[in-house]
Amino acid sequence: MSVLTRDEAQTRAQILDVQRYTIELDLTAGEETFGSRAVIDFTARTAGDTFIELKPATLRSVSLDGQPLNPADLTENRFPLRGLTAGTHELRVDATMTYSRTGEGMHRFTDPSDNETYVYTQLFMDDVQRVFAAFDQPDLKSVFALTVTAPEGWTVLGNGIAEHTGNGRWTIAPTPPVSTYLVAVAAGPWHSVTTEHAGLPFGIHCRRSLAPHLDADADEILGITRACFDRFQEKFDEPYPFDSYDQAFVPEFNAGAMENPGLVTLRDEFVYRSAVTDTERQTRGMVIAHEMAHMWFGDLVTLAWWDDIWLNESFAEYMGYQTLAEATLPHGLNSVRAGKTPFPGIWVDFALARKGWGYDADQRPSTHPVAPDPADVPDTASALLNFDGISYAKGASALRQLVAWLGEKDFLAGINTHFARHKFANATLADFIDNLASATDRDVHGWADQWLRTTGIDTLTAHTTETDTTWSLTIGHQGTRPHRISVGAYDHSLDTRHGPATLVLRERFETGIPEDTPLTRPGRRPALVVINDEDLTYAKIRLDPHSWNTVLTSLSGIPDALTRAVIWNAARDMVRDGELAPATYLEAARTHIPHETDPVIIQRVLTFADTQIAARYTAPDNRPAALATLTALCRDLIRRTEDGTRPGLRLTAVRHLIDAATQPDTIQGWLSDDTVPGGPELDPELRWRILTRLAVLGATDETAIAAALEADPSATGQEGAARCRAALPTPEAKAAAWHAMFSDDTLSNYLFTAIAQGFWQPEQTDLVRAYVPRYYPDANRLANRRGPAIAEAAGAHAFPAHAIDTDSLHLGEEALTDQTLTPALRRKITDQLDDLRRALTVRAAH
Repeated sequence: MSVLTRDEAQTRAQILDVQRYTIELDLTAGEETFGSRAVIDFTARTAGDTFIELKPATLRSVSLDGQPLNPADLTENRFPLRGLTAGTHELRVDATMTYSRTGEGMHRFTDPSDNETYVYTQLFMDDVQRVFAAFDQPDLKSVFALTVTAPEGWTVLGNGIAEHTGNGRWTIAPTPPVSTYLVAVAAGPWHSVTTEHAGLPFGIHCRRSLAPHLDADADEILGITRACFDRFQEKFDEPYPFDSYDQAFVPEFNAGAMENPGLVTLRDEFVYRSAVTDTERQTRGMVIAHEMAHMWFGDLVTLAWWDDIWLNESFAEYMGYQTLAEATLPHGLNSVRAGKTPFPGIWVDFALARKGWGYDADQRPSTHPVAPDPADVPDTASALLNFDGISYAKGASALRQLVAWLGEKDFLAGINTHFARHKFANATLADFIDNLASATDRDVHGWADQWLRTTGIDTLTAHTTETDTTWSLTIGHQGTRPHRISVGAYDHSLDTRHGPATLVLRERFETGIPEDTPLTRPGRRPALVVINDEDLTYAKIRLDPHSWNTVLTSLSGIPDALTRAVIWNAARDMVRDGELAPATYLEAARTHIPHETDPVIIQRVLTFADTQIAARYTAPDNRPAALATLTALCRDLIRRTEDGTRPGLRLTAVRHLIDAATQPDTIQGWLSDDTVPGGPELDPELRWRILTRLAVLGATDETAIAAALEADPSATGQEGAARCRAALPTPEAKAAAWHAMFSDDTLSNYLFTAIAQGFWQPEQTDLVRAYVPRYYPDANRLANRRGPAIAEAAGAHAFPAHAIDTDSLHLGEEALTDQTLTPALRRKITDQLDDLRRALTVRAAH
């Protein structure tokens, strides 16, 4: 398949102006294919040649201005349009297209719970060609008018209001000018909850088997949606630019969500069928806010080429968190938080979950600037690689730092100028910076050069000294970016009612780096000095030795959760950099997490301790001891929640105790009793979690897995059974799993991932040793056959991450010399090998 280059896109944009697509889709043609007819009205500014993209199963006919063209002229995914004359043209394309099982193009899913079928589009980057013929690039915006014929009993959703005109035929209101990748259709026997807000129809939709679970959370989902909508309307001068707002929770979705105008698609794991924590609800709320921000930044104003993808994602990431932190749920909502912000601690989660993602990506060989040079994004294949922690988390962190430096008033003024100048059109980084600069006297262009055009992460190190009457702070700065930060000074509380480990804030002050250091303050040196105390900048921090000693004894006694998150992040970074022993991190967790009050901190610290400390950074001989520490910690949390007041915290502890179990007896008892003593009762997620761990430990078998699947034949049940079977510690189970992953091309993206998650286990190193060298050639062949979505899954989940040894590293390095590796798989392997080197370094250091 030919990928579109930036040069080709620029040339085509100079030649063409596309006015309208009239699309007819026929979803009644069977289980494998669907009908696609496109009429494209466009203008050629000059005479010449160009092409249109499509990836059909069969190309039935093509005509230009009424004259038939030869379908055999299609080469890979391009159909040439030769000898165009200047002026208006009409192109007609009639094709049969193939449904996807990998979440690309038109994905088709049949729910094993009730045998109902659903289809939806995911057209991001260059997958519109899998659904209809298009000039597939973001700066050729057009009006899209879609008609869809669907089976009787189905509902069709689209970018605009959809009307059922009879005989399964649905007409979707034409869009304003939008980019090809933002067109969306979702069809099936949806269960829908609809309402009206601000004069617009709002709806949430899911497959029928999830209807009770969507209904249970509908007030919360719609309440957050309304609250964020109202807050964006307050922030932005441009009104909401589309005619409706639907959110469809769709099956087997590759991303968290997609910002299709008027029809956001979200993975339907966000329709919770099992108990979840407040942290998980907060994540869902953030995704709702993030995608809504895209309605303005990304949909109303769109990038011109994919080098500026960060403008979409960083802005939505920042605005999603900020808006969710500010939005208030309406009074009258059946919620204890009515009239309040739904998740007041949202920036704690950004600090621990998202920024860590950015920090990790920025220290790998594959790092890139937030705003890469256009020459470094020469085509769509290379652009796809930049959907990472840099384009999302680092970019959002940079914007948060920009707001701290610029002020929110000037920032929003610049944003509103940007919307006004480029609405329903395209804009570049230069446009964005010019519009911000128009609202302030500060040197925004210089800031952009320092923050957006550079790679890597700065490190800020605190050094403190004291005299009899003053103390001084010097901040060492490894890096080149300017920073505006807060510094918090904390002392031990004199109020013994709070215990000797409690800290109180003495003062918090702002400073700039490098210009405002050193700093001298009156009084004795504080017990703890925290730089970047409010987490306003993007940098690794290091505490001074005096403060670090305080942290080891008093971390859980720091009053502000965001401050504690900053320190936990520092400890995490120190472990990854080989400066802090993994055992010391575990000891700090064992000491302080049982007393922690913020559920986000508890969940994120336990996750890092489990998936990185115990699984990767700890040598195999010491893994049982690390797991024992985690088990003891989780038991402390379970005891702490026996009164039933913290069900989310108890659920977190139960989950991690299951994952850390080294003996089957306790969790086997829970499974047999269908409950944890004192609660919770087991729901599907916990049952499959226990069964997976029992499979790893060799304490269950195919009979038990089959019985569990019979009890839960849902899609997640199918995935759970596949994960369990792959985790069984037998040669036969491993051989079957490997064949399914790398030879069975019918697996959906989700079933592939489930099998991959079960296959490699640290406890089964000897059993799977022979598969490590097989991974590289088999994954390469798979990626070349099945495309980037499966390549991404193979690199993220099927990689032998448990194999922390030099032999595995050398195998991977040799594999990277293979020029046939697809870009998506090459990038994933590169990142995995860097993580492997880091794990080896950590083990060697401690």
